[in-house]
Amino acid sequence: MKAGCYNSRSEILREGVRLIHERETRLAAPDAAIMRGIASADAGRVHELDSVAAKLDAKYAKLAANRQPQ
Repeated sequence: MKAGCYNSRSEILREGVRLIHERETRLAAPDAAIMRGIASADAGRVHELDSVAAKLDAKYAKLAANRQPQ
C-alpha cells in the first residue's frame, strides 16, 4: 500500500471484487451461448454436418478463387 496504487485495504478489496465481477460477466456470455445452442438442438433446430461442410467448402473455395495475388 505504501508504494502501490492503493491507499487502503478497502480500495484493494473493492478492486478485487470488481475484477471478480468483471471476470464472471465475461465468462457468462459463452455459457449463455452454449445453453442457447443446446436448447436449439433439443428443439430439433439442427443441420446435417455434411450439408454445412459442403456450403463452407464452396464459400471458401469461391473466396480463394477471387483472391487477388499480392
